[in-house]
Amino acid sequence: MIPTRSTILTAGVDTVFHTVCLFSIYLLFAGHNQPGGGFVGGLVAGAAFVLRYASGGSVAVRRAARVDPEDLLGLGLLVSATTGAVPAVLGGAFLESTTWSVDLPVLGTVKTSSTLFFDIGVYLVVVGLVLMVLGVLGGEAEDGGAPTDQRGRDEP
Repeated sequence: MIPTRSTILTAGVDTVFHTVCLFSIYLLFAGHNQPGGGFVGGLVAGAAFVLRYASGGSVAVRRAARVDPEDLLGLGLLVSATTGAVPAVLGGAFLESTTWSVDLPVLGTVKTSSTLFFDIGVYLVVVGLVLMVLGVLGGEAEDGGAPTDQRGRDEP
């Protein structure tokens, strides 16, 4: 028997999904001066994908993400580790923070720091991890529902 999807839940998630993702990016960039940052922003983006999973299953999550969770997780680890290692290679301390400011014609002076790149890495790790968990949760239904043991073999 194929379970029916809730029309109200699907319409609600379709309405809210992009707004929640945009809010998670706001939290990522506002995290240096206000509450937020890479971890909180990643959790909010993960919550948006959990909503997508609740309304359409793992197929809807894969369609919305359009990237392999393993690639996202690996890229996030690479960005975070590189952000921490570059100051140490250049003679500073590991994870030493540096601030830059750039004068842009329309926006004026824009300031950023190296902690933003570390937060972007953390954001990618958290989102990748949530997508991996949702993929594992939906994996049984796509395999035909046959139970398997921990080594992937069919149980008798």
